[in-house]
Amino acid sequence: MRLGGKSALITGSARGIGRAFAEAYMREGATVAIGDINLEAAEKTASEIGHNAYAVKLDVTDLASIDAAVKAVEARAGGLDILINNAALFDLAPIVEITKTSYDKLFSVNVAGTLFTLQAAARSMIARGKGGKIINMASQAGRRGEALVAVYCATKAAVISLTQSAGLDLIKHRINVNAIAPGVVDGEHWDHVDALFAKFENRPRGEKKRLVGEAVPYGRMGTAQDLTGMAVFLASDEAEYIVAQTYNVDGGQWMS
Repeated sequence: MRLGGKSALITGSARGIGRAFAEAYMREGATVAIGDINLEAAEKTASEIGHNAYAVKLDVTDLASIDAAVKAVEARAGGLDILINNAALFDLAPIVEITKTSYDKLFSVNVAGTLFTLQAAARSMIARGKGGKIINMASQAGRRGEALVAVYCATKAAVISLTQSAGLDLIKHRINVNAIAPGVVDGEHWDHVDALFAKFENRPRGEKKRLVGEAVPYGRMGTAQDLTGMAVFLASDEAEYIVAQTYNVDGGQWMS
């Protein structure tokens, strides 16, 4: 098993992509903390995916909650080896309609949440002295601008930049920081995205989702399972010499 004996914390993992990561890590032998703001949902997921999963309450906008979650992992598993910063929010609007509330909410979760959860995990890993792996969830949206998606695109560009800076700083402690940039990933998240595009582009529900799926060179939208291979690889010993990189896993939508 590629992650045998490792301890992981995955933020926003009660459902969706985060849950798929947790399931993949458990198959590879890791013990996984299901970190989520919805503790009840996290407990349900942990009970469903196996005895090596457990729930921790985690609000990535609250520094005390982040510290408590990391300490819970240390107490339960003896230390933290792997962090996936998966928790994120999405919104869209034309530039002239962006609100400060939406801006603050997205940056507090997608950027500050990523930075300060990474920070807490790194402090724990440094104190333990065994190195570690930190994986941030970026997006193809961080590679380019989109007319209606300015704030979300900016947050994911920031995640890519943070990954580079943190990766260069933390590798001296043998902590590898890298990121995954998915493309369009099917699931309940995209139902929300599709509804927003329907509103601002005056489209029928489902049309945007169909169009973006057809535009993927691979021929379809991605799934959460399409991302798990990269998440396992970056957490494994095979990725020991990979530092500060962001990998596109998007069916060919973006080349960099």
